[in-house]
Amino acid sequence: MENQEYSVGLDIGTTKIVAIVGRRNAHGKIEVLGVGKAKSLGVHKGIVNNISQTINSIKAAVSEAQSSAGVPIRKVTVGIAGKHIRSLQHSDYIMREHPDKFITDDDIEALKDQVKKLVMLPGEEIIHVLPQEYKVDSEGEIQEPVGMHGKRLEANFHVVVGQMGSIRNIARCVREAGLEMEALTLEPLASSEAVLTKEEKEAGVAIVDIGGGTTDIAIFKDNIIRHTCVIPYGGGIITEDIKEGCSIIEKHAEQLKVKFGSAVPELEKDSTFVTIPGLHGRPDKEISLKTLAQIINARVEEILEMVNTELKAYGAFEQKKKLIAGIVLTGGGSNLKHLRQLANYTTGFDSRIGFANEYIANDKNQYLKGPEFATSIGLLMESLKIRDKKQGAETEELVEEEIANAETAVAQTETVQAVQSTAIVQEQPVVNEQQENRRAKLTFGQSLMEKVKKFFEEVE
Repeated sequence: MENQEYSVGLDIGTTKIVAIVGRRNAHGKIEVLGVGKAKSLGVHKGIVNNISQTINSIKAAVSEAQSSAGVPIRKVTVGIAGKHIRSLQHSDYIMREHPDKFITDDDIEALKDQVKKLVMLPGEEIIHVLPQEYKVDSEGEIQEPVGMHGKRLEANFHVVVGQMGSIRNIARCVREAGLEMEALTLEPLASSEAVLTKEEKEAGVAIVDIGGGTTDIAIFKDNIIRHTCVIPYGGGIITEDIKEGCSIIEKHAEQLKVKFGSAVPELEKDSTFVTIPGLHGRPDKEISLKTLAQIINARVEEILEMVNTELKAYGAFEQKKKLIAGIVLTGGGSNLKHLRQLANYTTGFDSRIGFANEYIANDKNQYLKGPEFATSIGLLMESLKIRDKKQGAETEELVEEEIANAETAVAQTETVQAVQSTAIVQEQPVVNEQQENRRAKLTFGQSLMEKVKKFFEEVE
């Protein structure tokens, strides 16, 4: 199998690292070839804090993905998150040299490149430049300017910025794991590709991706990205609270959260207990599920209040910016029981759990259905889009080359025909000269016969 046929998404998370290999089938769905998963040991709240451990975790996940897919992995599309991520709004424009020609993708890229030259704070780097709305000369609110005519091309941009050091650390880990980083994508944008529908983005929706170390938010309205942010709290801090509140080890705290945890204490009975085995002969410990839910509820409410703050910062409670489709919860943290009900109550918006298997064609055992795979599947989709774009550009170049070759062949044929015509014209006088010589010879013979005839007449 050639490398061009498949793509790879690599999710470097706080609790796990996932590598997923896939390709697009004949129906446009994604066919997953292999999945690799490893515990993340060198990442804290979305930021690499141990290079060697992160490299080893990446190698383990990629090795498992290669074995299950049966293909070599070289290029990967990587996700980035962390508390260092911030976003801003910016407007910019370019003056086109040839307004008589229609706007092309090259003009859009030139405008983006100009935005990328923005001066950031020391140590910051631009990750994404996302166009929102365009303006051509005096015409505004344009979604797709390609094909239009105009002198001044202007746009509003959503610019995503991150710390240069964190970006470099991720790039180094990927490189030293023997891989090439095809692209770096903000994780909430990747998750939104996997779980949001076009209708939701049009109506207005906020995706809240609750991961192990961070909660990532992306807000869409009118099919345009409006706001992104990363909250430096996730499922990991809930586990930490359970560990401290119940005086148990982290492993047992995680198991309690996953199997028995609830975000709403009122829905749990006072009389229900779960037993935790004691350490090294110590007596077992009984923990009330209501007490467990109260510990979880306090931290989840805090996270949801931060989500509410970001929704207000965008203006989601204004009539024009209202999120009709509400909130989509995804990520491993969204598996928490009764989280959706608490999100409805805290934010005032209707919410649903976003499953990542809608675009997957061959997930028969529902392994990839879990929302914890949303980011990795989104990264795979982004990688496939990049590959499709490159193949489209290559096909366009081949078509242009064939057209150029055809035009050259036509020109050469016309040149040969012109040369042949000139040769025919040059040969024509030669033919006429031969005919005149022949005619001259005939005339001389005839005159000689006349003279002989006359001589014999005179002799008689």
